[in-house]
Amino acid sequence: MIVTAERAGVVDRGFADYFCCPELFAEFDIAEAVRDDGREGFFRFGRDLVCYGRAAGETTPTPEGLLPDLLASVQFDDDVCVLPFAPTQVAESMRRERYVRLERQSLHKRLIRQLYYLLRPLLPVKLRRPLQARWLRGWQDRPFPRWPVDTSVDRLFTELMRARLKTSGEKQIPFIWFWPDGKQACAVMTHDVESAAGLAFTEELMDINDRYGIKSSFQLIPAARYAVTESTVEKIRGRGFDVNVHDLKHDGHLFDNAEEFQTAAEQINAHAVRFGSRGFRSGALYRNQEWYGALRFRYDMSVPNCAHLDPQRGGCCTVMPYFVGDVLEIPVTATQDYSLFHVLKTYDQTLWREQIAQIAAMHGMISFIVHPDYLDHSDAVRAYETLLEHLAHLRAEEGLWVARPDEIDDWWRARHSMRLEKTAEGWKVFGEGAARARVAYASLDGDRLIYRF
Repeated sequence: MIVTAERAGVVDRGFADYFCCPELFAEFDIAEAVRDDGREGFFRFGRDLVCYGRAAGETTPTPEGLLPDLLASVQFDDDVCVLPFAPTQVAESMRRERYVRLERQSLHKRLIRQLYYLLRPLLPVKLRRPLQARWLRGWQDRPFPRWPVDTSVDRLFTELMRARLKTSGEKQIPFIWFWPDGKQACAVMTHDVESAAGLAFTEELMDINDRYGIKSSFQLIPAARYAVTESTVEKIRGRGFDVNVHDLKHDGHLFDNAEEFQTAAEQINAHAVRFGSRGFRSGALYRNQEWYGALRFRYDMSVPNCAHLDPQRGGCCTVMPYFVGDVLEIPVTATQDYSLFHVLKTYDQTLWREQIAQIAAMHGMISFIVHPDYLDHSDAVRAYETLLEHLAHLRAEEGLWVARPDEIDDWWRARHSMRLEKTAEGWKVFGEGAARARVAYASLDGDRLIYRF
């Protein structure tokens, strides 16, 4: 297919923000057909990178089967790279889970979900677990997002960086490194407190974390299940841990109705003030990113990377934080403890180690949810301590930055506001927090993209 450029030198905001590079290196030409009759759907960009968004040329409504490869439609004209899609739009379509709109939940399933949450307070845990497993049947067969970690957005931008290097005439392109002090990747531990028993275990859990020097965040339910007192919040925060708001009632209905959500959001915002919290996480990771404007938080932690084992399907397809309006999304990128222990029925570390390795290879953020409620026996505690030991080892030996959500929020916002300028001494970072920033360079080794400081 022959495509023509809509205009030359268009800065792609998504690419520029992902790498925090000078805008002159983030210029791409977009095919006119994307604007005129671009169709939203799935396509490939190379052999095994599946994307979803508006594109010129053929797309498909589902990710199954042989997808059209739009990499063949990219044109290189002197120092111009002409794309059959707008990178920002495609990345946002995946991050915002817009591909899920094609998979409307049946009335039958909606009724089952409503009945489940109506009866949930009466159901013992032993009965809930097989019901949840039945709900998730067939998860292994879902081709998109890719299990156990989906890096489609990240790989899209790295493919575009490779294309930009080929057309720019530059041997290397400078950008602001992803993490402070040159850290190679990031990890964050979070704890959702779901019951009075879980709340009672928080102090012991903080002791366990402190043995490995890993601070975390506790998400507390403000209006159901247990009472959150001022002393509880002060005790957690006084030991150097974050305190965030966890849903309103954790009843599975927060995002059922737009008008009711607005009312609930006002109450949630008031509890955020009471807790002194910057962050929010919904119950069971139910979400609608289009409604986040009603929440008065700096960051959210409700979007899974790949939601195959969660009640709501989807996934943001990235292992990096990203902005939803003014809210920073800190996605959940590793399998939850509940899913590992009670759905997959294992305390083995293999899956967590595989996810850690894949995310670290992309220099991404490894984000965990471990509930104090499920650390109720020795096998679970031992599995958790083994995980902490591994993270502490990677911090000491592999340059892993283990941070609290508040710290990630501070860094990602600071990095987003920094600027990279060329001086007589070379490229230099300017802006608040620049002392912790590092200038990195992307270059090609043959056809392989490499980064260096």
